Amino acid sequence: MRTILHISKYYYPDLGGIETVAMYLAEGLTDYRNIVICFSKDNRYHEDEIKGIKVYRVPVNFSFMSQDVAFSYYSILKRLVKEYKPFTVHVHCPNPFVYPLVIRAIGQDTKMVLHWHSDILAKGLMYQIIKPFESQALKRSNLIISTSPNYIPFSRPLTKYKSKVKVAQNGLITSHFDLQPRDEQRIEEIKNLYQNKKIVFFVGRHVPYKGIDYLINAEKFIKEDCVILIAGQGPADKQLQKISHSSKLKFIGRPSDQDLRCYLHAAHIFAFPSVTKAEAFGIALAEAMYCKNVPVTFTIEGSGVNWVSIKDKTGKQVPLKDVRMFAAAIDKLLADQQLYDKYVKEAYKRVVENFTEQKAVNIMADIYKDL
Repeated sequence: MRTILHISKYYYPDLGGIETVAMYLAEGLTDYRNIVICFSKDNRYHEDEIKGIKVYRVPVNFSFMSQDVAFSYYSILKRLVKEYKPFTVHVHCPNPFVYPLVIRAIGQDTKMVLHWHSDILAKGLMYQIIKPFESQALKRSNLIISTSPNYIPFSRPLTKYKSKVKVAQNGLITSHFDLQPRDEQRIEEIKNLYQNKKIVFFVGRHVPYKGIDYLINAEKFIKEDCVILIAGQGPADKQLQKISHSSKLKFIGRPSDQDLRCYLHAAHIFAFPSVTKAEAFGIALAEAMYCKNVPVTFTIEGSGVNWVSIKDKTGKQVPLKDVRMFAAAIDKLLADQQLYDKYVKEAYKRVVENFTEQKAVNIMADIYKDL
């Protein structure tokens, strides 16, 4: 059986968008033996087995420019390449300081797949340091995976390598968002907590590109009676709460996975105000659509967001950073039940047909057969 060596920054039970993709690919590509190398978060070396997948976790010595550096990484990677002789290394990007180690560790017969989750958005000196590693990896790669067709034309690093690029969208693990026993009771509790007002919901890291400040500014233009719940945490927490002056706006912190599912099922509208292509895909958007929320988004050039949700079919899309239009879109959906119901149906259908874990695995399996 041929081996795929997955190279991810972290891996389950460490959670994140890239980690989830790495997990469902490693578990789902069952025609291959799948192994994983990643960093550990406790500064210790581990060899774990998770659902039949062997996971090698390398201790981090220090971080430089938000990138982990591990002195033992190359020797462990070289040992795994020698032991398993992978026909492919599947590198989840960005992870620039690992690129030269991978290239050095593998032979010319080993294929290199770059799973391009996003560009490196750093500028200036930082990017000048990273760019040679990135260029080397792109040149050596046999195949580059983009998570949406929208991203490819606007990604400067991919410009020279478009002939190598194929699209394999991300998928959500639907079982995590299907209603579980006792969920209905919790959903009713959430609705009652907010006096059964219609809920406009946001969840995500509280960082600038998520555009939460635009949602807060849009609130003053929303005329319909509703409550806006802002879930999640991040470095912008204090600043965002400082500019939030309305009783309509509620910061609820980071809910558990179970509570997040219930909040999504309790909500009416999913506010997704991201403003840059740092939001490369928007898996949270697909999760909300699956839970029958109608999304409101900005138009983001080069982002997969406007591919996941289709303007005036699965939700509302308004000009970038236009808070009045964002508010008007929310008002329209809150006031027009017929339109809302139409979008709910189309949003759910789009996710089921395009953005599930199984769909993502099947597309990647076909890509591997071609490879």
